[in-house]
Amino acid sequence: MSETDGLPPLRAVLEAHGLDPKRALGQNFLLDLNLTGRIARQALPLSGSTVVEIGPGPGGLTRALLSEGAQRLVVVEKDPRCLPALEAISAAYPGRLEIVSADALRTDLAELAGEAASVKVVANLPYNVGTQLLLNWLAVPHWPPVWESLTLMFQREVAERIVAAPGTDPYGRLSVLAGWRTRARILFDVSPQNFTPPPKVTSSIVQLTPIAEPLPGRLETLEKVTAAAFGQRRKMLRQSLKPLGGEALLVRAGIDPQRRAETLSVSEFLTIANSLDT
Repeated sequence: MSETDGLPPLRAVLEAHGLDPKRALGQNFLLDLNLTGRIARQALPLSGSTVVEIGPGPGGLTRALLSEGAQRLVVVEKDPRCLPALEAISAAYPGRLEIVSADALRTDLAELAGEAASVKVVANLPYNVGTQLLLNWLAVPHWPPVWESLTLMFQREVAERIVAAPGTDPYGRLSVLAGWRTRARILFDVSPQNFTPPPKVTSSIVQLTPIAEPLPGRLETLEKVTAAAFGQRRKMLRQSLKPLGGEALLVRAGIDPQRRAETLSVSEFLTIANSLDT
């Protein structure tokens, strides 16, 4: 990619701008442009959507997204040290890259989208905020959301929790919340050796697409129920949900009080949540 966009190799970019990855920011930079290109292609086609990238760092994935056809790419970067490197990419792709210097946890995708009809989010998320960002994007009040797909990198353990089915070890609160409003799948794994510095764990690319008409329910109540149920996942639901009504709540919902959280489907959790709201 460096041969076609006229930009230097990413290691040279790090050296030129003194970009040592900061642990406090959860930074693990991807420097393999073949790999960033593979990630970008998972979200194709890019030309008809506004594309949003969180935490671009030195811009490896940024360059791939532009090379693969993103006509409007908005990047949100918290680390001011990375801005000169991103500005160099912007100069190589005039009028196509918008750089937002901000904390992604405090940004609104709808505001970033502007007048765009749809948004695709593609990001190597910082490990320390990835789960919270996903929860924020799942929690929007109006559904379907402004985003049409999320193509995101997480630690493999988190990725498995997002896509887990009932009855499996990784199944938990995050599985239920993601499974309620989206269809999620793991696309492929990324070895620690692909990063600078190498993390201690394998990463995975996960893609989520919104379900147009999810089962009715209130996110706040579903979060409350799943937090209680999986907070004591080895106990029967009549015990773990005792603060919310326990056995009486479960009987009202038509759920066996002796079951445990990991055996319930997403729809059964919604039934409990809706019973709590009535």
